[in-house]
Amino acid sequence: MVRAARLHRSAVRAGAAGQPATAARRATEALRLLGWPGGEPSSPGLAARLLLTLAHAEAEQGRTDLGLELLDRAETLADLTDVGTVLQQRGLLLLRVGEIDAALKLLDAAVPVLQEHGEPTILARTLLNRGVVHLTAGRVRLARADLRLCRDLAVAHGLDLLAAKVEHNLGYCDLAGGDVPAALQTFDTAADSLRRMRADGFLAISMLDRARALLGAGLDTAAADDLDHAIELLKRHRLSQDLGEAELARAQAALGSGDLAAAALWSARARARFTRRRNRAWAALAAALQVRVDLAAATRPAPGTDAPRTTIPPAARTHPTSTAALSSPGAQSTGTANFAGQATPAVTTVPAARRKLLAVARRATRLAATLRSLGLRHDAGSAELLALRARIAAGDAPAAEHRTAARRVLPGDVPLDTHLLRRLTRAELHRADGRPRAALQELRKGLATLQEHRRRFGSLELQSSVAALGADLGAYGLDISWQLGPPNLVFNWSERSRAQSFRIRSVLPPQDPQVAEALAELRQLRRAVRLAELEGRAEPLLRARCAELEQGIRRQGWWAGHTEEGHGAATDAEVLAELARAGRCMVSYLVRRDRLHALVLAGGSITSVELGAYLPVAESVRRLLSDLDAAADRRLPARLAAVVRASADRQAATLDQALIAPVLAALGGHDVVLVPTRQLAVLPWGLLPSLRGRPVSVAPSASVWLAARTVDNAGAKGAPLLVAGPDLVHADAEIDAIAALYPHGRVLRGAAATATGVLASMDAAQVVHVAAHGHHDTQNVLFSRLELGDGPLLAYELQRLGTAPAQVVLSACDVGRAVVRAGDELVGFTAALLHAGTANVVASVARIPDELGPAVMAHYHRAVAAGVSPARALADLPEATPFVCFGAG
Repeated sequence: MVRAARLHRSAVRAGAAGQPATAARRATEALRLLGWPGGEPSSPGLAARLLLTLAHAEAEQGRTDLGLELLDRAETLADLTDVGTVLQQRGLLLLRVGEIDAALKLLDAAVPVLQEHGEPTILARTLLNRGVVHLTAGRVRLARADLRLCRDLAVAHGLDLLAAKVEHNLGYCDLAGGDVPAALQTFDTAADSLRRMRADGFLAISMLDRARALLGAGLDTAAADDLDHAIELLKRHRLSQDLGEAELARAQAALGSGDLAAAALWSARARARFTRRRNRAWAALAAALQVRVDLAAATRPAPGTDAPRTTIPPAARTHPTSTAALSSPGAQSTGTANFAGQATPAVTTVPAARRKLLAVARRATRLAATLRSLGLRHDAGSAELLALRARIAAGDAPAAEHRTAARRVLPGDVPLDTHLLRRLTRAELHRADGRPRAALQELRKGLATLQEHRRRFGSLELQSSVAALGADLGAYGLDISWQLGPPNLVFNWSERSRAQSFRIRSVLPPQDPQVAEALAELRQLRRAVRLAELEGRAEPLLRARCAELEQGIRRQGWWAGHTEEGHGAATDAEVLAELARAGRCMVSYLVRRDRLHALVLAGGSITSVELGAYLPVAESVRRLLSDLDAAADRRLPARLAAVVRASADRQAATLDQALIAPVLAALGGHDVVLVPTRQLAVLPWGLLPSLRGRPVSVAPSASVWLAARTVDNAGAKGAPLLVAGPDLVHADAEIDAIAALYPHGRVLRGAAATATGVLASMDAAQVVHVAAHGHHDTQNVLFSRLELGDGPLLAYELQRLGTAPAQVVLSACDVGRAVVRAGDELVGFTAALLHAGTANVVASVARIPDELGPAVMAHYHRAVAAGVSPARALADLPEATPFVCFGAG
């Protein structure tokens, strides 16, 4: 008896730690000691409790029917004091198979029984599970109430693991309320506790839920990385329900990245797993995602066609999905599959395509009824909207009963993705009915909602990534504007939907000691890695530790909260007026249906010019940058170097003909402001023959340019800062040549040029010039860096500038490059400076020979010191370079 009781306690601990296979083995061994299943157990009460533990462990591994049978047997053995435990365990099992209403009834019945007869631990678990049920149904206030009661019990009785699970679920309450930064911070805090307690099974579930939050912020790649790790852990611990949910979330991440094949594969796996578990609710959600994938596939054009393309889909957002086993001994709320993931297709007249779309519509309609019967009202509404979109795309005039889904007034607790989907569907319906301007009004409202949501993020990374959530609205609005015709309407719409994160000032939370320590260690290790590179050593362990530190710092940055600062989208009238005052013209590039267009703002008006296919231009940009990088290598043999330079010249000429020649006449002799799109954002424009010698400035949007022109730099009156970084051969000579032009400037070099010292001296400086090696990190963009005396200065840290410097020049390497996200959102070192408020950033978008710096930069600064604008100073350089002036010009 004593050994059986000890095994029972061990089984309970294993189940609570997310190890159902271990829990099942220990409970089975204990039951054998009591003489079960051969006959009547020697201790019916202990046997009943063991059967309850075994029932949950078997159900968690996918053997739901066996779990229910074991519960029935336990109920026959339980005495009065165990009735509440039986009720809560049966309610938990029903919750885990998606029977939400039935689970709530049992848990409601269990609470008063446990309050009178039960153990505090069982009561706390029951409150946690009921909180998850409320989260599932979208009742966040009731969920918080139960979770707080559970937390009080957990703290009072020293139930640390349960307290960590409560913390995690409270994070899901934050997520349900749309507060992604708070949710991420809470998830990370709970995960730290789970990690300390070595609760690996639940740590995997914590990773799953954090990935869902990242999907809600448009960070598909980061979410996929977390999910891949979580899936391996969940397989190891045989947590089949949570594994299915992770597979479904992985499908959502794949759809968000535009990988329809992977999305179909992952969603099929998840649906099969839920079906085996007889979890109708989650199987229906997996089926909903499959319908989304099928609609995207049915509307995706064949290669080479000129049909509207699927935009980068918003990441699927789940609302309260929660913590499966994190509601010990395991509970999971049902999440929603987001349906807004495919760009609006053109109405098709092809019979086969029309049949496919109508089939999708019928499936979505049936699915909506199923979801509604399961109590998943938000998901049912999304499915109805999806069915309506498919009918519109098929050219089938929707009947009145189908239109109801778009017209229905949504309750306040509907997730953001459902609001955006409804706006998009209503816009499609208005357009189908011949009311394009009403359609645009719906899209404006949707983008305004998204911008308000973006203001809840203080992190630059989250602000830029969330643009993916509104990519469909922006693309559809641009398509309607183009068909309506006036170029000013097209321009205004493009400004409304591009580079929106620049309209909000990014902030970081107060830096705590742990982050400061992590940054200090990261600098030291990055410096060691850099020295190892110079000596030809790989140092994989150091690199791995750097990646680990960066991820921790990155997560802390996601916690930054609400900000009100910012400006609206510029109008055509405002931009034209400022261009006239400055004596400049502007070319804004757009892609519509894979065709590149230019909007030329000159002489008080806007004209539209079609330039041709986008993809060949993007390929030429890639080749040009590759050639320039190769040409910067001093070890290249002379003959090969000549071949590379000739190739670069050919690509520059090709791009000149594609991008500038068609609009050249409209530019006259004016200075030019360029607003690029997609890969054009990293083009060295000054190398194009038609632009050589002409002042050119580049901005992420006309709104950013206008803000940079009108920014109040009165605070940036500090002494010029000149920095010479380590291991750059000509850095000292370059700084010496410039220093004479700024007699009151501050010079930092060698050991004095530390990252913290440079960042502090940058604050409010009139001019900053940094001659240091840099690295553009495409995988972790805000960790793009400048190599300084004690290690790197990270793009991430620029968000801490109190007053941004007025002008920054980065004279080495390719730190002018950026990653371009959905909505033409730019992220990188240069982009971070523009976000911080710097009016002009001069940087190269390609590698440059080290020896080029001193002469070129001395020439540039002589002009700037004499009062010449940065764009004019670059244009007047004695030779063409890949330097670009970003910002006001």
